[in-house]
Parts: sequence; C-alpha cells; structure tokens
Amino acid sequence: MGMLDGRTAIVTGAGRGIGRAEALLLAAEGARVVVNDRGAALEGGGTDTAVAQQVVDEITTAGGEAEANGDDVATWDGARDLVQQAIDRFGRLDILVNNAGILRDRMSFNMEEADWDAVVNVHLKGHFAPTHFAAMHWRARAKAGEENVAGRIVNTSSEAGLFGSAGQANYAACKGGIVSLTWVLARELGRYGVTANAIAPRARTRMTENLAGGFMDANDAEFDPWDPANVAPVVAWLASEEAGDVNGQVFIVYGGQVHLVAPFSIANTIDKGTRWTAAELADEKNGLFGEHRRGAPKNPGG
Repeated sequence: MGMLDGRTAIVTGAGRGIGRAEALLLAAEGARVVVNDRGAALEGGGTDTAVAQQVVDEITTAGGEAEANGDDVATWDGARDLVQQAIDRFGRLDILVNNAGILRDRMSFNMEEADWDAVVNVHLKGHFAPTHFAAMHWRARAKAGEENVAGRIVNTSSEAGLFGSAGQANYAACKGGIVSLTWVLARELGRYGVTANAIAPRARTRMTENLAGGFMDANDAEFDPWDPANVAPVVAWLASEEAGDVNGQVFIVYGGQVHLVAPFSIANTIDKGTRWTAAELADEKNGLFGEHRRGAPKNPGG
C-alpha cells in the first residue's frame, strides 16, 4: 500500500532531474503518472520525445502505471491536452506537479528580450496553464457533488525567487511569481478541496551543475545531499491526502533538511499621522529600519 494508491498525477518537466525523481517516487507510492517532457535543451530549444518515455519505461518496469506526454505546457492547447490525457487515460486527475523550466542566464544589462520572454513563458505560464485546466476539472467535480476532491498542486519555485540571484533576473522573477501564484491558488481553490503549495529545491540538475563549480558533484559519501531524489518525498507527502491541511506553504528542500518559509511580513513601522516629506523620511530612516539591515536578503545557508 502506497500513500498515493488510486490517484493520478501529472509531473511536468519529468524527463530528467528533480521531475524524474518526483515521477518515479509518486509511481512507487501508487500513483498513475503522466510524465510530461518535451525533451528540450537547457535553454529551451529542440525536442526529444524519448526523454519522457524513458521515465515511463522505468515506472512500468517497476510495476507502476505511466504514460508519456510531449505537450508544451507553456501553451494553452498543450496544457489542455496534457490534463485531458490524464483524465481520458486514467479517469481523473488528482495531483499536478509543475516542474518544467529552462534557463537563459544573463546580467540585466546584457539580457535580450527573447531571453526574458522564453523563461517567463516556460516557468510562469508553464505553471499557470496546466493549473488552469486542472482547476477546471476539480471545480467541476466539486460542483457535481463530490465530497472529497483532494486535488493537489505542487509548484516549483527557487531560492532565486525568494532571495534574488544575480544574473537571473528572468528566472528569479518567475520563481518569485510562482510563490505568489501558489498563494492565490491556495485561496481560490481551497473551497473545492484543492491545496496548492510550493517547493524551492536545492539539488544537482542540468540547471545547477554548470553553476556549481564542482561542489555539487556526487562522491563516495554515504549520503548525497545534492541528489534530486531527496526532493521527491516532500512532493509525495504534499500530494497525499494526509497533507490536506497544508495549503499555501513554501518549503526549501535540501538533503535531509526541510525549511518552512515564512511569508512576507511587516518588519517595522513609522507613523507620522499625516503625509511625510521626503526630507523627514530621510531623517527617520534609522527609525524605520531599526535593527533590520538595509540590503539584499540572504538565504538560510548564508
């Protein structure tokens, strides 16, 4: 008996890395999985349908149920067809893990319009479009009288989106937007029995291996903290019915660590009771910031 027996999941960008590990574990926990991946290059070009099929083959060889899908989730039609495939093949959709992404890293002063548009399209629209059609499915089931829809959305953000990352204005903006999108979905869909949460994973993937200078490389240690498989159990838990009371949350996941991220909060306040002048605000700068430093935030690791 697995935690996800009888449930149907979609994992986007599941041909490699974190998405592959998520798809394999969801299937091992009993879910029927639609493995979505266009097989594109890191910067978004090209396709390779064999990438998704290889993961499907791994799942079915292990005794699970899975189907490959090569639709482009950053298009309305592709997202619709992906969700419909899950429903047509397995009768329903219960879990949507949005993971697909690309990188086109540039400093803000070097970034081309195409670099911005491509990353925003795949990450942000590629999260929203499948969610739109999944939400329609879950809302329809709830409206038809189903008492326990138990839909689950797990979005993939990044510490770049939480804390900023030089050279990744496009990527970081999308990942921050995904957090806000997650909060909106949690508010909108909770009434239908659907939860939405996000993870910000640290793991060795195509996106990180060229940036890491070798420190993420696998070695002979007993436990590899950078293994993408370390992320998957958090996703499986959030996808389960046991996590029905977890909604609108963000988790940083690394190795054996799971950090619950606090949402934005008011750090300090000054109140004059009427309109400030710019000069007065300059004079009260220390009062406004108090002990809070003025500068870019750092992530939990420093």
